[in-house]
Amino acid sequence: MPEVLLVSVLSAIGNTSLVRLNRVVPEECADVLVKLEWQNPSGSMKDRMALSVVERAVSNGRLAEGGTLLEYTGGSTGASLALVCAAQGFKTKIVTSDAFSPDKLSQMRAYGAELDLVPSEDGRTTKKLILDMIARAQELSKEPGTYWSDQLNNMDAVAGYTPLGEEIWAECGGAVDAFVQSVGTAASIRGTAAALKSHNTRTWVVAVEPAESPVLGGGESGPHKIEGVGIGYKPPLWDQSLVDEIVAVSTADAKEMARRLAREEGIFAGTSSGANVLAAIQVGRKLGKSRRVVTLIVDSGLKYTNTDVFSPQSG
Repeated sequence: MPEVLLVSVLSAIGNTSLVRLNRVVPEECADVLVKLEWQNPSGSMKDRMALSVVERAVSNGRLAEGGTLLEYTGGSTGASLALVCAAQGFKTKIVTSDAFSPDKLSQMRAYGAELDLVPSEDGRTTKKLILDMIARAQELSKEPGTYWSDQLNNMDAVAGYTPLGEEIWAECGGAVDAFVQSVGTAASIRGTAAALKSHNTRTWVVAVEPAESPVLGGGESGPHKIEGVGIGYKPPLWDQSLVDEIVAVSTADAKEMARRLAREEGIFAGTSSGANVLAAIQVGRKLGKSRRVVTLIVDSGLKYTNTDVFSPQSG
């Protein structure tokens, strides 16, 4: 029999491909490289934080045998946590909302998660919605045998992205001029940026947020439809010292770039990935040729097939 290389699906998390964009990047721009994070088992970079969060909770007894992991999430984190918990024999309860893709809700249920839905305002992400979801999770966390992972305040999530920064550094041979990432909980940009800057403090780190809710840049919060980012206030894990620039991208532009990535690059991705690429191009224009900008394809477009990103009949 052939040798079994991976002992479980969890061994397939990480070590995703890094590829160059060729057709959506203008001539005068630096090279834009993207990590294909949809290659992770659930189709999202969130598998990285989920593995770290669950393993660390198990190791110190916060999540015990027969227990339930509880989280509030727009979908990808919930799917990733449900995947890891399913593989390790734990139950998952997710507080989420109708504001998020039905594909994500279906995926969470497929992994066995129990969903608790909080109604949104017109299907949009708002500060109120996030706070309502947190309040509901806090209420449910009082149930016996429940571990509330509380992603907005959990440093275990940050640790899950340190290997991502190390992967990027190794794959680029240390030639990383800038790293660009959209901000939801801020765990991914914090963990990845810290790893990159540990090698070279001059690596330029760019945070991306919705133009409709530019709170990181000092603006007012507002509703938007870039799923998974822009919670309406500075997340507790936000570390300004690691970020050199903040770029705001509109929902409409992020959606259009997601469509262009599919049509012109063969990369099927969601709206936060579209925002990442737009911001990376903006940074790349300023850096110019012979420089290198790295960003993330955060998740798979399969998570958005029933939204107005890819389905004209939806939204």
